[in-house]
Amino acid sequence: MIAASSAHAPFLAGLLLGASLIVAIGAQNAFVLRQGLLQVHRFPVALFCALSDAMLIAAGVGGLGIAVGHHPRLLALIACIGALVLMWYGVQALRRAIHPKVLTADTHSGSGGMWKVVAACAGFTWLNPHVYLDTVLLIGSLASGWPSPWPRTLFAVGAATSSFIWFFSLAYGARLLAPLFRKPMAWRVLDVLIALVMWTIAIKLLLSFIVH
Repeated sequence: MIAASSAHAPFLAGLLLGASLIVAIGAQNAFVLRQGLLQVHRFPVALFCALSDAMLIAAGVGGLGIAVGHHPRLLALIACIGALVLMWYGVQALRRAIHPKVLTADTHSGSGGMWKVVAACAGFTWLNPHVYLDTVLLIGSLASGWPSPWPRTLFAVGAATSSFIWFFSLAYGARLLAPLFRKPMAWRVLDVLIALVMWTIAIKLLLSFIVH
C-alpha cells in the first residue's frame, strides 16, 4: 500500500500543481468560457487548449524549460507579440459590448467558423509568455526534482490531466450559466470583463518584459 501511494505521488503532485496554475482568470480561460456560453466549437477549443498544454508540459519536462530559460530575449519577443494580440482581441470584445445586437444568447455573431475560432484560441495559447513560464519553465524545473524518468513522466501526465479536466469542464459547464446570459446586459458585462482582462494581461506583459 505504501509503495502504491509513493508510485502515485508524482501524478498527484503534477495534477495539483497543474490545477493551481490553470484555474485563474486569463485571456485563454475567458475565451473558452465565452465559447462555452455560446455553445459553439466547444470541443475543438477545449481539445486544442488541453493538447497545447500537454505538448508544452512534455517539452518542459523533457528539458526545453532549461534551454528557454537561457534566452530571455526570446521570451521578451513573444511577450511583445502576445501583448499586441491581447490588445486587439480586447478591442474586439469591447466592440461586442458596445453593440447589443451581437450580444443576444441565441446569436453566434462574432464566433466565426471552427478554424477561425481555433486560430484565435491558438493566439491566446501560444502567444502568451505566461503559458511558457508555467508549463515549460515552472513545471519543467519542478519535474527535474524527481529522481528518475518514470516519476517525471507521471508528474507530467498529472499536470496534463488537470488541463484536460479544466478546459472541458469550463467549455461544457458554462452552459449552466446560459439562463443568465439570455439577457443582452449579461453578455455586455462579460465582454467588458474580457476586454479588461486582456488589456491588463497585455500591460503586465509589456511592463515585465520591456521595462525590466
